[in-house]
Amino acid sequence: MAQKQSILGRIGQLTRANLNALIDRAEDPQKMLDQLVRDFTSSIAEAEEAVAQTIGNLRLAEADHAEDIAASKEWGAKAIAASQKADSLRGNGQDGEADRFDQLAKVALGKQISFENEAKAAAPMIASQGETVEKLKTGLVQMRVKLDELKTKRDQLVARAKSAEAQAKVQEAVKSINVLDPTSELSRFEEKIRRDEALVAGHAELASAGLDQQFAELETDSTQLEIEARLAELKGIGTATPNASDSTAD
Repeated sequence: MAQKQSILGRIGQLTRANLNALIDRAEDPQKMLDQLVRDFTSSIAEAEEAVAQTIGNLRLAEADHAEDIAASKEWGAKAIAASQKADSLRGNGQDGEADRFDQLAKVALGKQISFENEAKAAAPMIASQGETVEKLKTGLVQMRVKLDELKTKRDQLVARAKSAEAQAKVQEAVKSINVLDPTSELSRFEEKIRRDEALVAGHAELASAGLDQQFAELETDSTQLEIEARLAELKGIGTATPNASDSTAD
């Protein structure tokens, strides 16, 4: 019985274990929780086997107790029958034969007393063992409930651990983005484009200025040519008039 109770005591110790402390010390919480579930399952299986054996022993004791009570009643009945037979024989004057049956009655009474004593001695033990078995059954039920709770807790903690791991990865990614700051790269690229655009505009302005100068020079050349042409025309007219007078005089 002490062995049976020690098994449940060990399960109770596992149940009272500080899961949070165990998880904090574990390198891999999921593996630790899986091992804890296996330990619980194994311990409960051992306890079930031990309790089953205890129940079997109790049932045997109860059967023996019932047999002792039945035997006590049977020998009591035999004692009564032997005593009645002795009385009947003695009434018929058969004292010798009556004494023999009285002796049988005494033997039967002795047997009855023996079985009664065995039954009385076994009764407290059977009652105590019966109470212990009920406690063990209750303990097993509680352990099964705790095992289900542990499995649920295991699943929840594993899910939370995976979620925390994913969040940590996201945070690391965010940190990397903050360190690299792609917006600053875009700003530098935008500044380069602005410089290129300014350079193109500068070339365009220079090209425009060159054309304006050329057209201005062209206009100047045209005016000068016209001046020269008109001057030449004037000179031509002046030369032509005297010649006309001379021809008239002649």
